[in-house]
Amino acid sequence: MHNLVYLVPLFGIVGLVFMAIRSAWISKQDAGEENMKELAKYIADGAMAFLKAEWKVLTYFAIIAAILLAWSGTLVETSSPIIAVSFIIGAVFSAVAGYIGMRVATKANVRTTQAARTSLSKALKVSFAGGTVMGLGVAGLAVLGLGSLFIVFYQMYVISAGASANGIEMEKALEVLAGFSLGAESIALFARVGGGIYTKAADVGADLVGKVEAGIPEDDVRNPATIADNVGDNVGDVAGMGADLFGSYVATILATMVLGREIESNDAFGGIAPILLPMLIAGIGLIFSVISSYFVRINHETDSVQKALNIGNWSSIILTVIASYFLVSYLLPDNLEIRGVAFTSMDVFWAIFIGLIVGALMSIITEYYTAMGKRPVNSIIRQSSTGHATNIIGGLSVGMESTVMPTIVLALGIILSYSFAGLYGVAIAAAGMMATTAMQLAIDAFGPIADNAGGIAEMSGLPEEVRGRTDNLDAVGNTTAATGKGFAIASAALTALALFAAFVGVAGIESIDLYKAPVLGALFIGAMIPFIFSSLAIAAVGKAAMDMVQEVRRQFKEIPGIMEHKAQPEYQKCVEISTKASIREMILPGAIALLAPILVGFGFRGVFPETSSAEILGGLLAGITVSGVLMGMFQNNAGGAWDNAKKSFEKGAEINGKMEYKGSEAHKASVTGDTVGDPFKDTSGPSMNILIKLTSIVALIIAPHIAVDGVHSSLAGTNSDELGTVEKKEIKLEKKVETSEETIVEVR
Repeated sequence: MHNLVYLVPLFGIVGLVFMAIRSAWISKQDAGEENMKELAKYIADGAMAFLKAEWKVLTYFAIIAAILLAWSGTLVETSSPIIAVSFIIGAVFSAVAGYIGMRVATKANVRTTQAARTSLSKALKVSFAGGTVMGLGVAGLAVLGLGSLFIVFYQMYVISAGASANGIEMEKALEVLAGFSLGAESIALFARVGGGIYTKAADVGADLVGKVEAGIPEDDVRNPATIADNVGDNVGDVAGMGADLFGSYVATILATMVLGREIESNDAFGGIAPILLPMLIAGIGLIFSVISSYFVRINHETDSVQKALNIGNWSSIILTVIASYFLVSYLLPDNLEIRGVAFTSMDVFWAIFIGLIVGALMSIITEYYTAMGKRPVNSIIRQSSTGHATNIIGGLSVGMESTVMPTIVLALGIILSYSFAGLYGVAIAAAGMMATTAMQLAIDAFGPIADNAGGIAEMSGLPEEVRGRTDNLDAVGNTTAATGKGFAIASAALTALALFAAFVGVAGIESIDLYKAPVLGALFIGAMIPFIFSSLAIAAVGKAAMDMVQEVRRQFKEIPGIMEHKAQPEYQKCVEISTKASIREMILPGAIALLAPILVGFGFRGVFPETSSAEILGGLLAGITVSGVLMGMFQNNAGGAWDNAKKSFEKGAEINGKMEYKGSEAHKASVTGDTVGDPFKDTSGPSMNILIKLTSIVALIIAPHIAVDGVHSSLAGTNSDELGTVEKKEIKLEKKVETSEETIVEVR
């Protein structure tokens, strides 16, 4: 094995070292007065209570899934029972990634509040440092885990057998490595859905009773649901988002590696350069995210926080582009080919460049549709002046319109990257987009930390200037959270296509024929799944919010003195409601994502003689991907726009030449819109990208079991000796039959 491969886990270790340094710095910052520390402790304890309850349920799931994977690994030659170990490691790493983010966020929030008493610059430094810990932890664990496991499996299957880089032993190594991705995405789905249900149940309950009925501020210490609301920011937007992008990161790299195995590469690294490249791109992207994080700073109160974050983001992208040029030139030869498409090393570089540009454009477009002061949000503000119904209509319209430009950008990105390097180009474009995940996640996680900081400032009764600084950070954080979700759904689209291409290759199918009725039927069923998934997630928020509303009303009624600050609300009761509801309601949506590809893949084997179950499953995946991407964009952007429309009234919004402020009828209408948008942007919307990728990964793992014509399947009666010589291309046997007049070529 070439020594270059050992750089991959080393990059991950470097990222984790910088994460530890940043985390230690945050711990040393002043946490403020005793009442601030007490409030922060309530939030931290509530977040840990949720994680413990969630981990307990997920432990049972992980054990059962690992046993099934170990058994399935014995059934085909291209897998192994070790896939179960890989799955467990992926699940643990994903959970740890979420834990790291949640832990540092609950430390950074109160320290950001205290820093805001000094200056906006200091508050940004602390809150962004908390986000950086999250980003570096996620990316560092992903690069370390993937790199280390690849080295182990490569040594175990390829080198020990003296096999080639694109032989069946490498396919086995990558199939086992897919277990790591499945573990990561499985935990991410439950963390994202469960966290989303938790945070929005608390948020909706706190808003409807506290702000609307009782007329007290959003983060008023008298509101029994306010602690649960702040806990939700951490378990949903931090721990859930961390596990989400950890899974995205891993799935993207894995899909590119699987496609890289199909490339005949006459390189200086034993033919593994196309497989090694995505891991190295992730590694250098991590290092440049570390460097660029030091560029995020402001010097004066009037400096733009958004501009400072953009400088860090663009710095990481530009540095990664430059380094990718030299990396590709060093690794890859000039003559490459995948599935009949020939390309050069520079073609691969241009595909990477396109991926980075697509990611940046998706963030810019999402920012436009969700940021305060822009046309889409202003249109919702204007429509709030005529009531609740027109506010809802305006938000829905903005969400639907917001799918147009991102879809065009994605389509152009797919077409251009494919034109450069075929399906490998699409996959490596996704890898390029995900290379700066550490920076993207740092910017995203900064938002909920700032939100919590504002909540603690209000609950602690700090001066107005402190809340003004935290509100400044929070307003930017709302936009960065939306752009982070836009980035995630864009990455999901490219990653799903790469995983889809990998599935087609492993399953041995040449194309997905929509003229076949079973395939068309599966396409429609796949397109329906994101809708029922969203329905279940949104309904879960509604049920839990009803319980929360009743509990908050009960406390206001039965505990005298709450409104006069003479009695403390029972915060723990509300935390328990959100925890139990989220754990209970996350099971069914998660089961749909995991079981749908399995039921279709195995359920239709042999049912339709003219159509393989692999092709039918391909139709299902296509439907889920297209429908899920559009649903994700629509819900994320509509929810983000509603949220910032509401926040615009808190500073004062001009409608038809008249200023409207908090408490006005237009503001009340915007609160309704924000409440409707909450489960859109924080529960079902961001879960779409995990749904898309998880179903594709499950399909990739079961692909050897349902491969057409028995390719790679011992269940179909192919022995191991034959497997070594079977190609994934369609086998054409030509038999010439001589006649007196002509030669007839029969193709079986």
